[in-house]
Amino acid sequence: MTLMQNILNIIPEVKAPKEKKLPFGQKLKWTAFVLILFFILGAVHLYGLGANALSQFEFLSVVLGASFGSIISLGIGPIVTASIVLQLLNGAGILNFDLTTHHGKESFQGTQKLLTYFFIILEACIYVLMGGLSPKVGIHPAILIIQLCIGALIIMYLDEVINKWGFGSGISLFIAAGVSQSIFIQALSPLHPVTAGVSDPNTYVGAIPQIFKSLTMGDSLTVGLKLAVLIATVAVFLIVVFAQAMKVEIPLSFGRIRGHGIRWPLNFIYTSVIPVILVSALIANIQLLARLVSNAGISWLSWLGTFSGGQAVGGLAAWLTNVNLLSKIVQGNVVAMDFAQAGVYMLIMIAGSVLFSWFWMQTSGLDPRAQAKQMMASGLQIPGFRKDARVLERLLKRYIYPLTVMGGIFIGFLASIANMTGALGSGTGLLLTVMIIYKLYEDVAKQHLEDMNPALRKMMGR
Repeated sequence: MTLMQNILNIIPEVKAPKEKKLPFGQKLKWTAFVLILFFILGAVHLYGLGANALSQFEFLSVVLGASFGSIISLGIGPIVTASIVLQLLNGAGILNFDLTTHHGKESFQGTQKLLTYFFIILEACIYVLMGGLSPKVGIHPAILIIQLCIGALIIMYLDEVINKWGFGSGISLFIAAGVSQSIFIQALSPLHPVTAGVSDPNTYVGAIPQIFKSLTMGDSLTVGLKLAVLIATVAVFLIVVFAQAMKVEIPLSFGRIRGHGIRWPLNFIYTSVIPVILVSALIANIQLLARLVSNAGISWLSWLGTFSGGQAVGGLAAWLTNVNLLSKIVQGNVVAMDFAQAGVYMLIMIAGSVLFSWFWMQTSGLDPRAQAKQMMASGLQIPGFRKDARVLERLLKRYIYPLTVMGGIFIGFLASIANMTGALGSGTGLLLTVMIIYKLYEDVAKQHLEDMNPALRKMMGR
């Protein structure tokens, strides 16, 4: 046994349930427990925290499933970063994991967890030592670093609890929870925004209360802006729901039961929300790093980004920042540079989504070979053809590869457009949340159906 395998064997992990299929009620309890604990952790502030330079990046915390200034300030950042790095290394052939075997998948997951530990420590040190989360006078920076590491470890293992005992994935659940909370506050909060301790009695955090207040004051511009945001939010919601319902159905038959078959669905957005989570988290990490580098005054890394008034005005960070075109158009102050920046941002989102869609398809059991094996294990075959996994694999390649690319293009385009409209909860956050909740609904409905009909579970090979 190699040294690497020995290390992977001693890494703590959440024990998987003994049952092959957990009951619906038990999964629901674990999911609810983790969700409540996530909100509680977000309210636990870091002991000894002084200046919080990351507070102005709250829109990035949504994508990272974090709450800057709390014990979970790192959020899912280390988990996602480790996943991105490992997928790129595996895709480039630098590391070789045979993901068609059980041992290969275990090695991949173990290595990802080991990388996550590394990025937890690295990001905690960067956040504190580069001025993002500064300690109070008399508080040693190590105290903050240790708290950040503890919070990130809790998030990592809560994610594992959801993966093994709950519905969906912890990463998706944390993002959806944070965005839902943000949308609720941005839409309905009757509180006044407080900046530098000064509250403006003529404005509200919530868009709907602000609309009514602006109508009484005759402020048509604010009414138009807030209505545009609400309309954009509803439009993004409807488009995502429609796209989620689009499927390609492959007719298959049961080899042992003549005359009976099913249609095996392949979603248009084949790899679901994962590619957008990965590319958005990557962009968020680059922007945060650029801000920390700027705070630290490291001149040779100034190409990462320059900032003015909390906004990126130059460097890579500026091109990775979405432009709220809808707001600028309504206010009449849009310029040609805004369209250029928006175009570059859109291309980066689309290219990143396609890249991670392909990697995720190859590494998560969604590739044609893995899907063909699953269908064969369920007793399914192509009508009129002999029962052969290679025949089924060739058919699936004709559908899965185009769906992976087209779905990546579509979701990258939609995420960038949603961001440019200034939709509530950030455009990407709203898109992710709708897709996550829709997928969660499908998983819950499927689990409930299988619990009611054990024969269906047996037929699906569960």
